[in-house]
Amino acid sequence: MTLALTAGLEVLAGISSLVLIALGLAVVFGMMRVINLAHGEFLMLGAYTAISAVKHGVNFYVAILLVAPLAVGLLGLIVERLIIRHLYGRIVDTMLATWGLSLLFVGLVTTIFGNTTTGISSPIGAVSIGGASVSGYKFFIIGTAVATSMLLMLLFKKTEFGLIARATMQNPGMASAVGVDPKRTYALTFALGAALAGLAGGVMAPITGIVPGIGTTFVAKAFITVIGGGASVLTGTLTASSVFGAVNQVASFLTTPVLGEVAMLLAAVILVRLMPQGITGRFFRGSI
Repeated sequence: MTLALTAGLEVLAGISSLVLIALGLAVVFGMMRVINLAHGEFLMLGAYTAISAVKHGVNFYVAILLVAPLAVGLLGLIVERLIIRHLYGRIVDTMLATWGLSLLFVGLVTTIFGNTTTGISSPIGAVSIGGASVSGYKFFIIGTAVATSMLLMLLFKKTEFGLIARATMQNPGMASAVGVDPKRTYALTFALGAALAGLAGGVMAPITGIVPGIGTTFVAKAFITVIGGGASVLTGTLTASSVFGAVNQVASFLTTPVLGEVAMLLAAVILVRLMPQGITGRFFRGSI
Protein backbone atom coordinates (compact mmCIF):
# COMPACT_ATOMS: atom_id res chain seq x y z
CA MET A 1 0.00 0.00 0.00
CA THR A 2 2.82 2.40 0.89
CA LEU A 3 4.55 1.67 -2.41
CA ALA A 4 1.33 2.34 -4.33
CA LEU A 5 0.75 5.66 -2.55
CA THR A 6 4.33 6.75 -3.13
CA ALA A 7 4.20 5.79 -6.80
CA GLY A 8 0.84 7.56 -7.19
CA LEU A 9 2.29 10.74 -5.66
CA GLU A 10 5.23 10.61 -8.07
CA VAL A 11 2.88 10.22 -11.03
CA LEU A 12 0.68 13.12 -9.89
CA ALA A 13 3.72 15.33 -9.31
CA GLY A 14 5.07 14.45 -12.76
CA ILE A 15 1.74 15.25 -14.40
CA SER A 16 1.46 18.52 -12.46
CA SER A 17 4.97 19.59 -13.47
CA LEU A 18 4.16 18.94 -17.12
CA VAL A 19 0.92 20.94 -16.82
CA LEU A 20 2.78 23.94 -15.42
CA ILE A 21 5.54 23.71 -18.05
CA ALA A 22 3.09 23.49 -20.96
CA LEU A 23 0.29 25.90 -19.98
CA GLY A 24 2.09 29.07 -21.07
CA LEU A 25 2.95 27.63 -24.48
CA ALA A 26 -0.60 26.29 -24.84
CA VAL A 27 -2.00 29.81 -24.38
CA VAL A 28 0.41 31.37 -26.90
CA PHE A 29 0.37 28.59 -29.48
CA GLY A 30 -3.17 27.32 -28.98
CA MET A 31 -4.86 30.72 -28.98
CA MET A 32 -2.50 32.93 -31.00
CA ARG A 33 -0.92 30.34 -33.31
CA VAL A 34 2.51 31.75 -32.46
CA ILE A 35 5.32 29.18 -32.31
CA ASN A 36 7.37 30.62 -29.48
CA LEU A 37 10.75 28.87 -29.49
CA ALA A 38 11.82 31.10 -26.57
CA HIS A 39 9.22 29.53 -24.26
CA GLY A 40 11.89 27.48 -22.49
CA GLU A 41 13.93 30.61 -21.91
CA PHE A 42 10.92 32.33 -20.34
CA LEU A 43 10.79 29.43 -17.88
CA MET A 44 14.52 29.74 -17.30
CA LEU A 45 14.15 33.48 -16.62
CA GLY A 46 11.32 32.75 -14.19
CA ALA A 47 13.59 30.36 -12.31
CA TYR A 48 16.46 32.85 -12.13
CA THR A 49 14.06 35.62 -11.05
CA ALA A 50 12.74 33.47 -8.20
CA ILE A 51 16.25 32.47 -7.15
CA SER A 52 17.49 36.06 -7.16
CA ALA A 53 14.43 37.27 -5.24
CA VAL A 54 14.85 34.63 -2.53
CA LYS A 55 18.56 35.42 -2.20
CA HIS A 56 17.67 39.08 -1.69
CA GLY A 57 15.33 38.30 1.20
CA VAL A 58 11.97 37.93 -0.54
CA ASN A 59 9.68 35.29 0.92
CA PHE A 60 9.98 31.96 -0.91
CA TYR A 61 6.30 31.73 -1.88
CA VAL A 62 6.08 35.39 -2.89
CA ALA A 63 9.14 34.97 -5.11
CA ILE A 64 7.75 31.89 -6.85
CA LEU A 65 4.06 32.76 -7.07
CA LEU A 66 4.21 36.53 -7.61
CA VAL A 67 7.63 37.95 -8.45
CA ALA A 68 8.64 35.38 -11.10
CA PRO A 69 5.38 35.40 -13.12
CA LEU A 70 4.98 39.19 -12.90
CA ALA A 71 8.55 39.88 -14.03
CA VAL A 72 8.43 37.42 -16.92
CA GLY A 73 4.91 38.52 -17.87
CA LEU A 74 6.13 42.12 -18.14
CA LEU A 75 9.04 40.94 -20.28
CA GLY A 76 6.59 39.03 -22.48
CA LEU A 77 4.53 42.19 -22.94
CA ILE A 78 7.63 44.06 -24.08
CA VAL A 79 8.65 41.24 -26.44
CA GLU A 80 5.19 41.16 -28.00
CA ARG A 81 5.14 44.89 -28.62
CA LEU A 82 8.67 45.09 -30.02
CA ILE A 83 8.95 41.83 -31.98
CA ILE A 84 5.98 39.43 -32.11
CA ARG A 85 3.41 42.09 -33.06
CA HIS A 86 5.09 42.61 -36.44
CA LEU A 87 5.21 38.90 -37.30
CA TYR A 88 1.64 37.59 -36.89
CA GLY A 89 0.75 35.25 -39.73
CA ARG A 90 4.42 34.74 -40.66
CA ILE A 91 5.18 31.41 -39.00
CA VAL A 92 8.74 30.94 -40.24
CA ASP A 93 9.72 34.51 -39.38
CA THR A 94 8.22 34.12 -35.91
CA MET A 95 10.15 30.90 -35.33
CA LEU A 96 13.41 32.53 -36.41
CA ALA A 97 12.78 35.62 -34.30
CA THR A 98 11.92 33.67 -31.14
CA TRP A 99 14.85 31.32 -31.69
CA GLY A 100 17.17 34.32 -31.89
CA LEU A 101 15.48 35.72 -28.79
CA SER A 102 16.16 32.48 -26.93
CA LEU A 103 19.86 32.71 -27.83
CA LEU A 104 19.91 36.32 -26.62
CA PHE A 105 18.36 35.41 -23.28
CA VAL A 106 20.77 32.50 -22.76
CA GLY A 107 23.73 34.75 -23.56
CA LEU A 108 22.59 37.51 -21.22
CA VAL A 109 21.88 35.16 -18.32
CA THR A 110 25.22 33.39 -18.83
CA THR A 111 26.99 36.76 -18.73
CA ILE A 112 25.20 37.82 -15.53
CA PHE A 113 25.03 34.56 -13.55
CA GLY A 114 27.71 32.44 -15.20
CA ASN A 115 27.38 28.97 -16.67
CA THR A 116 27.09 27.17 -13.34
CA THR A 117 24.23 25.26 -11.78
CA THR A 118 22.22 27.16 -9.19
CA GLY A 119 18.95 26.75 -7.31
CA ILE A 120 17.08 27.37 -4.09
CA SER A 121 16.01 25.14 -1.23
CA SER A 122 12.37 24.44 -0.54
CA PRO A 123 11.12 25.32 2.96
CA ILE A 124 8.80 22.30 2.84
CA GLY A 125 10.32 19.26 4.51
CA ALA A 126 9.77 15.57 3.99
CA VAL A 127 6.41 13.92 4.65
CA SER A 128 6.01 10.37 5.93
CA ILE A 129 3.63 8.08 4.03
CA GLY A 130 3.48 4.77 5.82
CA GLY A 131 7.10 3.80 6.22
CA ALA A 132 8.33 5.93 3.35
CA SER A 133 9.53 9.52 3.38
CA VAL A 134 8.65 11.69 0.39
CA SER A 135 9.27 15.33 -0.46
CA GLY A 136 6.48 17.57 0.77
CA TYR A 137 7.25 19.96 -2.09
CA LYS A 138 5.54 17.53 -4.46
CA PHE A 139 2.23 18.37 -2.79
CA PHE A 140 2.96 22.05 -3.41
CA ILE A 141 3.57 21.35 -7.12
CA ILE A 142 0.31 19.41 -7.39
CA GLY A 143 -1.64 22.14 -5.57
CA THR A 144 -0.10 24.89 -7.71
CA ALA A 145 -0.96 23.06 -10.94
CA VAL A 146 -4.55 22.48 -9.83
CA ALA A 147 -5.02 26.07 -8.67
CA THR A 148 -3.45 27.52 -11.84
CA SER A 149 -5.63 25.37 -14.10
CA MET A 150 -8.79 26.33 -12.22
CA LEU A 151 -7.96 30.04 -12.25
CA LEU A 152 -7.17 29.91 -15.97
CA MET A 153 -10.47 28.15 -16.63
CA LEU A 154 -12.34 30.85 -14.68
CA LEU A 155 -10.40 33.57 -16.50
CA PHE A 156 -11.38 32.32 -19.95
CA LYS A 157 -14.97 31.34 -19.14
CA LYS A 158 -16.16 33.88 -16.58
CA THR A 159 -14.31 37.16 -17.16
CA GLU A 160 -14.69 39.84 -19.79
CA PHE A 161 -11.03 39.52 -20.78
CA GLY A 162 -11.40 35.79 -21.33
CA LEU A 163 -14.44 36.19 -23.56
CA ILE A 164 -12.78 38.99 -25.53
CA ALA A 165 -9.56 36.99 -25.92
CA ARG A 166 -11.38 33.92 -27.21
CA ALA A 167 -13.47 35.99 -29.62
CA THR A 168 -10.45 37.91 -30.90
CA MET A 169 -8.45 34.75 -31.58
CA GLN A 170 -11.36 33.23 -33.51
CA ASN A 171 -12.27 36.31 -35.58
CA PRO A 172 -10.14 39.43 -35.04
CA GLY A 173 -11.96 41.35 -37.77
CA MET A 174 -15.36 40.87 -36.17
CA ALA A 175 -13.96 41.68 -32.72
CA SER A 176 -12.47 44.90 -34.08
CA ALA A 177 -15.82 45.81 -35.69
CA VAL A 178 -17.55 45.75 -32.29
CA GLY A 179 -14.96 47.97 -30.64
CA VAL A 180 -12.35 45.51 -29.38
CA ASP A 181 -8.67 46.39 -29.86
CA PRO A 182 -7.09 43.17 -31.21
CA LYS A 183 -3.54 44.46 -30.69
CA ARG A 184 -4.16 45.04 -26.99
CA THR A 185 -5.75 41.61 -26.64
CA TYR A 186 -2.84 39.91 -28.41
CA ALA A 187 -0.35 41.72 -26.18
CA LEU A 188 -2.13 40.77 -22.95
CA THR A 189 -2.58 37.16 -24.08
CA PHE A 190 1.11 36.81 -24.94
CA ALA A 191 2.02 38.39 -21.59
CA LEU A 192 -0.27 35.88 -19.86
CA GLY A 193 1.52 33.00 -21.58
CA ALA A 194 4.90 34.43 -20.56
CA ALA A 195 3.71 34.89 -16.96
CA LEU A 196 2.59 31.25 -16.81
CA ALA A 197 6.03 30.23 -18.09
CA GLY A 198 7.65 32.37 -15.39
CA LEU A 199 5.47 30.72 -12.74
CA ALA A 200 6.51 27.27 -13.98
CA GLY A 201 10.17 28.24 -13.90
CA GLY A 202 9.86 29.49 -10.34
CA VAL A 203 8.12 26.30 -9.21
CA MET A 204 10.75 24.13 -10.91
CA ALA A 205 13.71 26.02 -9.40
CA PRO A 206 13.85 24.10 -6.07
CA ILE A 207 13.75 20.66 -7.72
CA THR A 208 15.86 21.20 -10.85
CA GLY A 209 19.41 22.41 -11.13
CA ILE A 210 19.06 25.66 -13.08
CA VAL A 211 21.60 26.59 -15.78
CA PRO A 212 21.18 29.14 -18.60
CA GLY A 213 20.62 26.43 -21.21
CA ILE A 214 17.96 24.48 -19.33
CA GLY A 215 15.21 26.01 -21.45
CA THR A 216 15.78 23.48 -24.23
CA THR A 217 14.68 20.70 -21.88
CA PHE A 218 11.53 22.57 -20.90
CA VAL A 219 10.51 23.63 -24.42
CA ALA A 220 10.74 20.09 -25.82
CA LYS A 221 8.36 18.74 -23.19
CA ALA A 222 6.03 21.71 -23.59
CA PHE A 223 5.76 21.35 -27.37
CA ILE A 224 5.01 17.62 -27.40
CA THR A 225 2.37 18.18 -24.69
CA VAL A 226 0.66 21.04 -26.54
CA ILE A 227 0.75 19.23 -29.89
CA GLY A 228 -0.50 16.01 -28.32
CA GLY A 229 -3.30 17.86 -26.55
CA GLY A 230 -4.68 19.51 -29.66
CA ALA A 231 -6.59 22.74 -30.19
CA SER A 232 -8.21 23.13 -26.75
CA VAL A 233 -5.86 25.10 -24.53
CA LEU A 234 -6.78 23.82 -21.09
CA THR A 235 -8.44 20.48 -21.80
CA GLY A 236 -5.76 19.50 -24.29
CA THR A 237 -2.93 20.42 -21.95
CA LEU A 238 -4.46 18.59 -19.01
CA THR A 239 -5.24 15.40 -20.92
CA ALA A 240 -1.92 15.24 -22.75
CA SER A 241 -0.01 16.00 -19.55
CA SER A 242 -1.87 13.18 -17.81
CA VAL A 243 -0.94 10.70 -20.54
CA PHE A 244 2.68 11.76 -21.05
CA GLY A 245 3.36 12.47 -17.38
CA ALA A 246 2.05 9.07 -16.33
CA VAL A 247 4.07 7.28 -19.01
CA ASN A 248 7.22 9.17 -18.03
CA GLN A 249 6.89 8.54 -14.31
CA VAL A 250 5.90 4.87 -14.59
CA ALA A 251 8.70 4.13 -17.06
CA SER A 252 11.19 6.04 -14.89
CA PHE A 253 10.03 4.11 -11.81
CA LEU A 254 10.42 0.75 -13.56
CA THR A 255 13.66 1.55 -15.40
CA THR A 256 15.64 4.82 -15.31
CA PRO A 257 14.74 8.52 -15.76
CA VAL A 258 16.47 8.55 -19.16
CA LEU A 259 14.32 5.69 -20.42
CA GLY A 260 11.32 7.47 -18.91
CA GLU A 261 11.99 10.45 -21.17
CA VAL A 262 12.37 8.11 -24.16
CA ALA A 263 9.07 6.40 -23.29
CA MET A 264 7.31 9.78 -23.13
CA LEU A 265 8.67 10.73 -26.55
CA LEU A 266 7.54 7.40 -28.04
CA ALA A 267 4.10 7.89 -26.49
CA ALA A 268 3.91 11.34 -28.11
CA VAL A 269 4.90 9.94 -31.51
CA ILE A 270 2.28 7.18 -31.29
CA LEU A 271 -0.43 9.58 -30.10
CA VAL A 272 0.20 12.10 -32.89
CA ARG A 273 0.29 9.26 -35.40
CA LEU A 274 -3.09 7.96 -34.22
CA MET A 275 -4.59 11.42 -33.59
CA PRO A 276 -2.95 13.99 -35.93
CA GLN A 277 -5.18 16.74 -34.53
CA GLY A 278 -4.37 15.83 -30.93
CA ILE A 279 -6.54 14.40 -28.19
CA THR A 280 -9.07 17.24 -28.30
CA GLY A 281 -9.28 16.93 -32.08
CA ARG A 282 -10.81 13.49 -31.50
CA PHE A 283 -12.41 13.99 -28.09
CA PHE A 284 -13.60 16.96 -25.96
CA ARG A 285 -14.36 19.09 -29.01
CA GLY A 286 -15.59 22.57 -28.23
CA SER A 287 -13.93 22.61 -24.81
CA ILE A 288 -11.58 25.38 -23.75
